[in-house]
Amino acid sequence: MLGKIGGAKVEAGFLRSLRSGIFDLVERYSDRPLGSADASVVAVAERLRIAEVFTLDTRDFSVVRPAHVTAFTLVPG
Repeated sequence: MLGKIGGAKVEAGFLRSLRSGIFDLVERYSDRPLGSADASVVAVAERLRIAEVFTLDTRDFSVVRPAHVTAFTLVPG
């Protein structure tokens, strides 16, 4: 909701204030509507080294470059 109302930078500032560190993805992909829910999926996938992600949001997830693989395998693809 923060992303919709205040934009990516506002949302990223709030998440940064939580001191979790994993939500820097929201700011990194601020040109895309990669909100905290999508960023959480990316962060968990990176942490667990999962390369395959189920999403209907292929447009946004296709530009995400995870730390552990070149790109996610998107299902359905």
